Amino acid sequence: MQRDRQRYREREGEDTSLAEQEAGKTEVQNQERKPVIQVRKLYKVYPIGESKVFALNGVDLTIREGEFCSIVGTSGSGKSTLLNMLAGLEKPTKGEVIIEGHHMERMTENELVSFRRDHVGFIFQSFNLLGTMDAVENVALPLTFRGENKAKRMKAAEEMLKLVGLSGQMHHKPTQMSGGQQQRVGVARALVVDPKIIFADEPTGNLDSRTSAEVMELMQKVVREQGKTLVMVTHDNHLAGFADRIFHIIDGKIVKIENGEEYREEMKHERV
Repeated sequence: MQRDRQRYREREGEDTSLAEQEAGKTEVQNQERKPVIQVRKLYKVYPIGESKVFALNGVDLTIREGEFCSIVGTSGSGKSTLLNMLAGLEKPTKGEVIIEGHHMERMTENELVSFRRDHVGFIFQSFNLLGTMDAVENVALPLTFRGENKAKRMKAAEEMLKLVGLSGQMHHKPTQMSGGQQQRVGVARALVVDPKIIFADEPTGNLDSRTSAEVMELMQKVVREQGKTLVMVTHDNHLAGFADRIFHIIDGKIVKIENGEEYREEMKHERV
């Protein structure tokens, strides 16, 4: 009996050691990846009468190639404002947003439009699908703005829909699909332009918990298999845990950054 206990303790120690080694390897790999997004001393200040509201209050962060990062915070924390800054949809009051070596805060509106078209994919909370178009046509739409011919657009869209598991719904219109299926179309639309970066704004906000988990698992798969960089904002602590790293934002400041594996373990213990 004593020998069995001893062997168990030894195996347990080996398992713990291996887990620590794997976590260490992951951390080293993350550090070796090149930075794709760099934010330096970022402020967004709104004047309200004679006072000022700091939507962002000196944010610093770095996101590396192929990472899935979540920015989590309550309503009014500044997470959506930060996402808008990263996507070049709003100009900062002060600070730098550097994406793929480009200073977003220095670009003109036309330059920003071109940059987003060529480098960025978006996944929206409300799906933003056109009701008069079927799934293939909705996914192909971003390629229209690039001037791709119809045959090439449709082929690329069909490939993306197969990737997200919608081979049987290609010619369904939004009203003929469930919320989860519509969001899968949204993921396919973001991928069809082959972006280096995908921004997701509360992508499961209109879905039930089971469907939300399925969409998050799909997004994880896309990041790992295609090497995309994904930045998601959410108020949901559980969904944030699907990411490789979690940035906690409160009152316009990043107050904590957590490793995804460690975060998921903490969440498990809290539920027990």
